[in-house]
Order: sequence, then C-alpha cells, then structure tokens
Amino acid sequence: MRAAWNENPVLRDVMAAAETCWINPEWAPFETIRDGLSVRPTEVDDAAARLDRFAPLLSRLFPETAADGGRIESPLRELPTLRERMGWRERIPAGRLFMKMDSDLAVAGSVKARGGIYEVLKHTENLALSAGLLGAGGDYAGLADHRDFFAKYTVQVGSTGNLGLSIGIMSAALGYRAVVHMSADARQWKKDLLRQKGVDVREYAGDYGKAVEQGRALSDADPTSYFVDDEHSKNLFLGYAVAGRRLAEQLKAQDVAVDMEHPLFVTIPCGVGGAPGGVAYGLKLLYGESVHVFFAEPVQCPCMLLGLASGEKDGVCVQDAGLTGITEADGLAVARPSRLVCDVMERTLSGEFTVADGRLFDDLRELHAAEKLFIEPSSCAAFAGYRGLAQFPAARAYLEEHGLAEKMENAAHILWATGGRLVPPETRREYLAKRC
Repeated sequence: MRAAWNENPVLRDVMAAAETCWINPEWAPFETIRDGLSVRPTEVDDAAARLDRFAPLLSRLFPETAADGGRIESPLRELPTLRERMGWRERIPAGRLFMKMDSDLAVAGSVKARGGIYEVLKHTENLALSAGLLGAGGDYAGLADHRDFFAKYTVQVGSTGNLGLSIGIMSAALGYRAVVHMSADARQWKKDLLRQKGVDVREYAGDYGKAVEQGRALSDADPTSYFVDDEHSKNLFLGYAVAGRRLAEQLKAQDVAVDMEHPLFVTIPCGVGGAPGGVAYGLKLLYGESVHVFFAEPVQCPCMLLGLASGEKDGVCVQDAGLTGITEADGLAVARPSRLVCDVMERTLSGEFTVADGRLFDDLRELHAAEKLFIEPSSCAAFAGYRGLAQFPAARAYLEEHGLAEKMENAAHILWATGGRLVPPETRREYLAKRC
C-alpha cells in the first residue's frame, strides 16, 4: 500500500473494500482533448465499415444474425417498472431508465461479442487479402469455404470468460485452431461451452493476468499464432466503440433526445477496461458533454478506479491496495487495468462507482421480478451508477457543478448489461437464489 493513498478519501474507501464514488478531477470537455488521444474517430469509421463488409459472412456462419443482415446488435429496453421501484426507494430524480442488452448479443451472449469478433474478423481480412482469397469483388461470405486455409493458423486469448467465448466461438467457426487461456475466476459452464465448440481451453490456477501472460508467451513462440491482447488491443477497443453510433439509432427510434438540456447517463461494468472504454469513447464522439459515462467495479477488484485515482494507471494492481481481487463478478475479476484505456479515459470518464458482491444478486432478483429479465451478476454492477448518482454526496456535487441537477427530469439513464444470454438454466436459478 502507498502511504499517500491514506490522504485520499476515495482510496481509503477502496482499501477498506467499501462502496464508494470517485468523480474524475481530470475530466475535460471532449472536444478539447479528442485530437490528443491515441484513438482517432476515423479508426472507428473504419471499424464500422469493416463490420459491414463482414456482415454476409456472419449471416452465413451464424444464422441467428441473418434477420439483422449479419449485424450483431442488442436491443435497448426501457425499464419502467424497475424505474418506479428504484426511483421511489432510492430517491432517484425522475427520468427514463433503459438497459442496453448486450447480455443478449448473438454468437457470444456478451458485450465481448463486439470487440472480440471484430478483432478476429480484422485478422481474418488481413490473412485473406495476403493470400488472395478476397478478389476485387470482396466475397466475404465466401471466406466460410476456406476453413482448410484458416486451419493453418491459431488464434489465442487470455480471459476470465466472456472474451474467451467471443474469440473462441468466432475463431472456431472460421476454422482456426482456437486456444483460450482461462483464469481461476472463469465459470465452468463457459469452459464447457468452449470445448463443445472445438476450442482448446487451458486452465490456470492464477488470476486473469497470469492467464494473459501465459497465453501471450505461447502465442509469441508460434509464428502462425495470433494473440488477442485484452490489455493492449486497440482493435478490441475499436470494435466496442462502434456501439456508440448504433445506440444513437436506437435512442432516436425511442424518441430519446440527447443534448445539453437532455443529459444521458451511462454506467458500464468494468474489468480490464477495453469494452467500457471503447463504448465510452464511441459515445463521447457522438454526444460530447451531453453524455456522462461512469464505470462500475466490484469492491474487491476496482482496478480501473485504482489506476486512475492514484494516477499510476497499469503500474498498480488491486492487491497493492490490500484487496483480494476475488469477486462473484467473474467478468470483472481483473487486478490491473489496461494502459491504453487508462490513457483514453484519463480525462474522458466522468467517474466510477464500486459495488459489493451482495448487491449484484439483490439487483439481479429485483430486475428479474420487475422486468422478467436475466443478466449475469457482473452486469448488475451497472446498477451502482444509477443508484449512486443519488446516494453519494460526490455524485450529487457533480450534478450541481455541471448544471445537471435541474435537468434530471429530462435525463435518460442506460445500464449496460454486459453478459447473460448463454448462462445455463441451472446456473440462472443458482444466481437468482444466491445471497452473500
């Protein structure tokens, strides 16, 4: 533990594994910092165009995407009953409450379907172009007929679970040798599902960082192997960033205005940071100061909060704060944040909330009772932001400072559900009954 951390009230809460709220003191208007970031808006445009090119292939490989023309996208669900229940109990100011159902994304059933599938497709495009498999017409659907070619190559990734599902399922569908290095936090059903898809699952007794380290080393030793590096990958980040423009279409379709008089608050569960960071960046590109993005992390594993609040970024891990790094939110069980995401979020992110494991299951039960929806416990971390805006003095001060307090009647809140569709029925029942 760093002695100076004791001088910071938020870091004291972090070290005590107490629920807390951190408001980013380095936040700046997005237009003033956008051009200095390592990610460019044109790169998001390029990613969106690439996903469009691959849509015919995705439609062919995964028939469940055919109705959407090969586009992997999730619904935006309004939660009126839950809004009424929580708003009354938590004294949350009026406004509309939505859930972005990335928990229901096709193929991989989590937000990781965005970045993970995109990175595999980009690698596939590079290999196909080099081998002359894509002619002038660019028959992307025809790549499904070249499994023998892709079988010469390996795709590997380290994961706590959901990214492994995304990379493993997509890679195996194309014919790659897929290897997923899974940490001790990974759920057994995720390992079983990957093996059913023909993926080589390697299990490690250590945490996420150890699985990534081992996977990276093994991949580096094989010239035919490509490693998807969740800690450093800009391609993953860009795949997630495309979500912003697609959400904008859905908000418009539901008559949700987003401007300075109609603020949008988005809370996204955070592990290493790639998915929430990419989504946040994509939203800021569209809405600038009209959108306020918060991350949510478990009290025992708030790696991004610790990295940003301490200023040490990926130079610190949660064990340095005396925390275990062990949480029921397996998708968020990451001890050290991504440096890439820390750099982009350093002045972009509005703040963070932490949440105790017990609340995850309480909120899951309430969501299920009120709206008949199921999401993974990790996804339920998003409730911490909606609740926290009213609960914490620092959050209320943020609303006052930004002139938002009087606009909350016109606000929209989005809880970003990050996983859940593929959870087996018996595991769902266990989660709904669990208390801790």
